[in-house]
Amino acid sequence: MYGFDYQRPASRDAAKAAASGADARYLAGGQSLIQAMRLRLSQSERLVDLGGIADLKAIKVDANGVTVGAMATHASVAANADVRKAIPALAELAGGIGDPMVRNMGTIGGSIANADPAACYPAAVLGLNATIHTDRRTIAADAFFTGLYETALQPGELITAVSFPTAQKAAYEKYKQPASRFALVGVFVAQTAGGVRVAVTGAGQNGVFRHTAMEQALTANFSPAAIAGIVTPADGLNGDIHASAEYRAHLVGVMAKRAIARAF
Repeated sequence: MYGFDYQRPASRDAAKAAASGADARYLAGGQSLIQAMRLRLSQSERLVDLGGIADLKAIKVDANGVTVGAMATHASVAANADVRKAIPALAELAGGIGDPMVRNMGTIGGSIANADPAACYPAAVLGLNATIHTDRRTIAADAFFTGLYETALQPGELITAVSFPTAQKAAYEKYKQPASRFALVGVFVAQTAGGVRVAVTGAGQNGVFRHTAMEQALTANFSPAAIAGIVTPADGLNGDIHASAEYRAHLVGVMAKRAIARAF
C-alpha cells in the first residue's frame, strides 16, 4: 500500500474542504477501496473518511418511498423495520450482500460510487428507478451508471443519499459466486407506478443494465410465463473463469423468472 494522508471530518462542509486541492478520494465503508490500495491497484494522496458524518447515515421512510443516507450500511438497511415494510425487496437485497463483515462496514454510497459490475445495489437503483442525491445535484438512475466502474459523478462530488420510490411489486434474485458472494448474475424486477423495470447485474461487460425486452413483455403480463420465450443474447455479456457469457445469458432468464414469481 502506498502512503497517504488520512482525514475524518465531522461534517459535509469539512469533508468537501478536505477533498479539495489534493488528489483525494472519499472513503465510505472501505470494502473495495482499501483492498484495491493494499494490492496497489489504486492510489490517492488523501483519503477523506466519511464515517464521522452522522447525517449521512440516516434512513427515512415516508409515503413516497425510502431515502437511504450514503453512509448507511447494508446491515442497517436490511434490519430497518420501516424499509422492510415499505420496500421488502430492498431490505432483502441488502441482507444478502457479502458476509457479516461486509454488511456491517459496506455502505450504499460506496457501493454505487464504485459501480462494480457484479454488485447488488446498482440493480436496485436501476430497477426501482432511484434518484441519487449529491452535494451538487440529483441524478436519475438511468443516467448514473455510465460504464465499467464508471458513473456520472464528477471529481470531488459527494453522494449524500439515494431515494427509492415504493413499488407495487418487487424482488431480487441472484446466483452467487460462492467465495465472494458477488452476483454471477442478479436480476431486480419491479412493477411501479412508472411502469415495469428489470435490471441485471453481474452479467454485462459495461456493468448493470436494463433488460428492455423483458420490461415490455412484463408490462402486458407480469408473470414468469410472459418472458418464457425471451432469449438474452450472450453478445456483450461477461465471460470469465466463473461462468461463460452463454451461461450468464441463461442465468439472466432463470433469475428473472424467480424474481417475478417472488415479487411482493
